[in-house]
Amino acid sequence: MANHKSALKRDRQSKVRRLRNRTNKSKMKTVVGRVEEAVMAGSEVQAREALQKAASVIQKTASKGSIHKKTASRKVSRLAKRVNRMQAEA
Repeated sequence: MANHKSALKRDRQSKVRRLRNRTNKSKMKTVVGRVEEAVMAGSEVQAREALQKAASVIQKTASKGSIHKKTASRKVSRLAKRVNRMQAEA
């Protein structure tokens, strides 16, 4: 355990940040899962709506620093690619 006052504060701060990051990432994973479910079900309209919501949540997660900006872009790109591929097959 930390002994110095500053180290104790850093420990408190990192616990709060860890919980905040975990919450943000959890929300992001939930919306990504909804897009994937819609794609698997073959529902194009639901997949488009879910993708729009997911892209917003993913970018917000990146803006809060829970994930890197390029990771967010990559996730959105891959989801869009799956939804577009579904539309092309139809």
